[in-house]
Amino acid sequence: MYLKHGSPVKMMESYIAVLTKGMCQSEENGSFLSKDFDARKAYLAGSIKDIVSQFGMETVILHTALMLKKRIVVYHPKIEAVQEFTRTLPALVWHRQDWTILHSYVHLDADELEALQMCPGYVAGFVDLEVSNRSDLYDVFVNLADSEITIAPLAKEAMTMGKLHKEIGQLIVQSAEDPEKSDSQVIQDISLKTKEIFTNLAPFSEVSDDGEKRVLNYEALKQRRFPPATENFLYHLAAAEQMLKI
Repeated sequence: MYLKHGSPVKMMESYIAVLTKGMCQSEENGSFLSKDFDARKAYLAGSIKDIVSQFGMETVILHTALMLKKRIVVYHPKIEAVQEFTRTLPALVWHRQDWTILHSYVHLDADELEALQMCPGYVAGFVDLEVSNRSDLYDVFVNLADSEITIAPLAKEAMTMGKLHKEIGQLIVQSAEDPEKSDSQVIQDISLKTKEIFTNLAPFSEVSDDGEKRVLNYEALKQRRFPPATENFLYHLAAAEQMLKI
């Protein structure tokens, strides 16, 4: 289009047409329709099954970190590996449909790190192993090259694993290892389990004093006498969902 008209204006017109009407037309390529390109297909571009194949039961650490909106740093010397892995992680919390937490290629540069640290929870990719020594940047560190997941000392209390996490981990592994199931079906299985967790949390919530949102009734949660790790997880999940009384 630029070669034909010699002006960026025509290109901008097409861009604005897509932005406002969801379509544009050109003589050479016919019509472009945004609705033909479902964003959810892009979300499914990575493979959950590959992640589970590499990390097995430890995948539940990633699921828990994402549920609690923790900071995940992923390292691999090859940027392609970092990007493919990181773009798949938000699918573990499919109910949020939030890929804005992704920062797939970050440098150990002061400005980039400052911008990253302003985000409450994120998935950040690095190709410099020096990031492993920057524990101020992560709650969970994934060394893709060595297939190792490390929980930072300060995050261990919130990330304490128990019976519930074992159940989630087993479900993830069993679903992912089923050769009959596609990646989208595995995501669906995990999403159903996630909904079950929120259903468990619902009875311990109440309408806030201002009537605008639901907040956690911590005393009610304690009286239910869940195993300590489950109670701890539900409390931190409520915190991540901004359900704590201020």
